[in-house]
Amino acid sequence: MAPSVFQRILEYANRADPYSLYAELRKTPVRREEDGTYVVSGYEEIVALLHDPHVSVGRPQPGQPQDAAKEPRSFLRLDPPEHDRLRRMAMRHFGPPHSPDRVDRLRPEMLKIITDLIDGVAGRERIDIVDDIAYPFPVTVICRILGVPREDEARIHEWADAVIESLDPREEGREERLRRRENAMVELHRYLGAIAAERRVRPGDDLLSGLVTDGGPDGAMSPKEVEANGTLLLIAGHETTVNLITNGMLTLLRHPELLDRLRHEPEMAIGMVEELLRYEPPVHLRSTRIALDDIDIAGTKIPKGAPIVLALAAGSRDPEHVPDPDRFDPDRRPNQHLGFGGGIHYCFGAPLARAEAQIALTELARRLQNPRLVTDPPPYRPSPELRGPRHLLLEIDGVAGPAR
Repeated sequence: MAPSVFQRILEYANRADPYSLYAELRKTPVRREEDGTYVVSGYEEIVALLHDPHVSVGRPQPGQPQDAAKEPRSFLRLDPPEHDRLRRMAMRHFGPPHSPDRVDRLRPEMLKIITDLIDGVAGRERIDIVDDIAYPFPVTVICRILGVPREDEARIHEWADAVIESLDPREEGREERLRRRENAMVELHRYLGAIAAERRVRPGDDLLSGLVTDGGPDGAMSPKEVEANGTLLLIAGHETTVNLITNGMLTLLRHPELLDRLRHEPEMAIGMVEELLRYEPPVHLRSTRIALDDIDIAGTKIPKGAPIVLALAAGSRDPEHVPDPDRFDPDRRPNQHLGFGGGIHYCFGAPLARAEAQIALTELARRLQNPRLVTDPPPYRPSPELRGPRHLLLEIDGVAGPAR
């Protein structure tokens, strides 16, 4: 039997450009796969399901490790009311209303981090945007926010890779990938649990300290809850931003007139990042949904118990929602997209990811002299869900000095 459109999207051969397949997928905005999964690709339909209380993220999914339900889970994998309680507790120390300026206060430090990273490639003729800039930048920032020692980055990288690689849909090597993921999660929980225990005795100004000393109306997180949610924030706090920055630089190099414009108009970074979140988002698919009841949508009944995949990247390019969706336009207004999902599971770290991408892309545009792609398309990471280049090699003529 020939593979379905969705199965072709999952094939690695189509990772570099899945958008024509998304257009084909949208012809049937709610589509049933042979295994009983429902793939939703229209913007309005995705938004409706993101806000539907009859859609759950709290049930173990097909293909997950057998003991997934026994793992302490972060709020990303929980339904209300537990989701709401844990998310509120985490947000008290990260954003409004209790910590409204945490991200803004970090902007000077983020600029210093990106400046040092770009300084580090001066004198080289070839650089890798991923390894040299887009990976170490958000890792350094999230380690600073959580209170994780920066010198442990190598171990964090190894653990995060094991978790992300488990999203590879290929059957070959799947059992080994899931084993590595389980081991990485155990190690990450143990690692963060040890740091959290130290913070209970000697708290600092970091997020982990806030979680273990919180005396707010929701009470305190248990040690296992701190480990699970700390792991979520550590991994999600950098993996998607790596893709956003790398996809952004690739898109700008394919549109050199816009790269030059950003170089001279840094204020356009805000609109440019929003358009990147629509046009080349870091998260393409959300596959951890289950229907809690029969759901009627777009003339289709999704039966109770059916798995649901939300094709966010397809929805953001839905011509029924946005005109000329395949054109990259940083001046697009309005620009409603699904780059950060929606509903109660809207991306927790969206303000931080926006700030990091704005700062990184502005400084890369301003300081890299005559950057040129070595390979287009570049090699991509295996996951169709968290889609981005594994490497992005550039040749450059030099590096301009930092701003004074």
